Amino acid sequence: MTDVRIERALLSVSDKTGIVELATALAAQGVELVSTGGTATALRAAGLEVRDVADLTGFPEMMDGRVKTLHPRVHGGLLARRDMPAHMASADAHGIGMIDLVVVNLYPFAATVAGGADRATIIENVDIGGPSMVRSAAKNHASVAIVTDPADYPLVAGCTTDLATRTRLAAKAYAATAEYDAAIASWFAFSDQGEQFPASLSLALRRAQSLRYGENPHQAAALYLPATAARGTLADHRQVQGKELSYNNLNDADAALELVSEFRDAEPTCVIVKHANPCGVATATTLLKAYEAALACDSVSAFGGIIAVNRPLDGATAEAISSIFTEVVAAPDADEDARAVFARKKNLRMILTGPLPDPARPGMTLKTIAGGVLLQGRDNGQIGELTVVTKRAPTAQELADCRFAWTVAKHVKSNAIVYAKDGATAGVGAGQMNRLESARIAAWKAKDAAEKAGWPAPRTIGSAVASDAFFPFADGLMAAVEAGATAVIQPGGSIRDADVIAAADEAGLAMVFTGMRHFRH
Repeated sequence: MTDVRIERALLSVSDKTGIVELATALAAQGVELVSTGGTATALRAAGLEVRDVADLTGFPEMMDGRVKTLHPRVHGGLLARRDMPAHMASADAHGIGMIDLVVVNLYPFAATVAGGADRATIIENVDIGGPSMVRSAAKNHASVAIVTDPADYPLVAGCTTDLATRTRLAAKAYAATAEYDAAIASWFAFSDQGEQFPASLSLALRRAQSLRYGENPHQAAALYLPATAARGTLADHRQVQGKELSYNNLNDADAALELVSEFRDAEPTCVIVKHANPCGVATATTLLKAYEAALACDSVSAFGGIIAVNRPLDGATAEAISSIFTEVVAAPDADEDARAVFARKKNLRMILTGPLPDPARPGMTLKTIAGGVLLQGRDNGQIGELTVVTKRAPTAQELADCRFAWTVAKHVKSNAIVYAKDGATAGVGAGQMNRLESARIAAWKAKDAAEKAGWPAPRTIGSAVASDAFFPFADGLMAAVEAGATAVIQPGGSIRDADVIAAADEAGLAMVFTGMRHFRH
């Protein structure tokens, strides 16, 4: 069976967008309308003739509406194979009429949870009859059309459907029930039962957009998002100008926003990211000064980079950013002057996030490996009291720079070394196989930046240095001493801590332990 003429349609929707218009189009072509509860009321209010499901089944709705469509005269009319005489004979024997179209969208479970409803209300918003009808109709898509999305109403409004359309609608319907069941399973596991890592993990993600390609042109890619996204995250962004975001843009922009969120309550802060690593971060009295200080850390890497700020973007900062090639700028908001400046750069992508999220918020991160998935709690660790382990305690300025450097190092790929001075990064060493090389690379970058800027000395002189994990040997620490660092912040915990502390004391350094590491792979 290829084309099917719709003679009877069952309509039962929670979201009534467009349902009256669809029902009107169907009725005008002689389709019998069968409906339930609120949907039937809405259709009758529009002047349409509607048959109650209770009339079709011979049983009234009962148990506060929990039982109304779970009946052989509904599911028999959906599941009967029209090409099998035995099925049709059974239908005739039991007075079961065929249903050619089902239009269903489900109780708003996810919205009910998001609205903070109590447990009893959440349970009542677990739809039973709806998913059952959807699955029955989708299984028998050779004869029945199932519509779960108002956007697809035009596909059935003409009262005739072909097999290709019904197949696409069935696939979409199964995806809808899978997403619905995943939301319920996740709520039970994580919220109701308080499980951190349930025995079975259900994920429901919607494709937000197809991307030109992945990390490289030979790789296909797409962006998938949950039905609801945390405010201020990249998933909740609004792009106001520029080309579509690419896979690499999205990856880098996420890294920039995660880092700048650490400074959401700080003074104006600018983060510049390249290949998912920060190459410059600074806090200052204005966004413009913060951008200039961040750029000065590594102006070479900043070319073609991603910029994120913690305050609404202003025109002066936008002008400065426009002086070099920048891929993406992300901000909570932007004033008219900033928008006008960037409008002249048609390829520059600007995204607005609204208020930045709390960096200490709970959550999970997921990483695929060959044949499996790794799941962990997101790194929302925040340091409190620091332990001074050297003879000399850090000065107030050194301590502030230690904390700043530590916050940045948390977002640098391991092994990570970050030098910082006066609220700005001086040098960043990322992703090396040993900590000594990271310390040397960061120092070299600082020296190179000083030469390019015409400064008399690199900003590592008198800086604080952060290491994302402990120094296993004193050599990495001594490289920081050679670069001019005077204070160190690190987790501690090495079997050679005593040797490292002794080396720090001999060099006159102040060193503090956090007791927490921040590996980032």
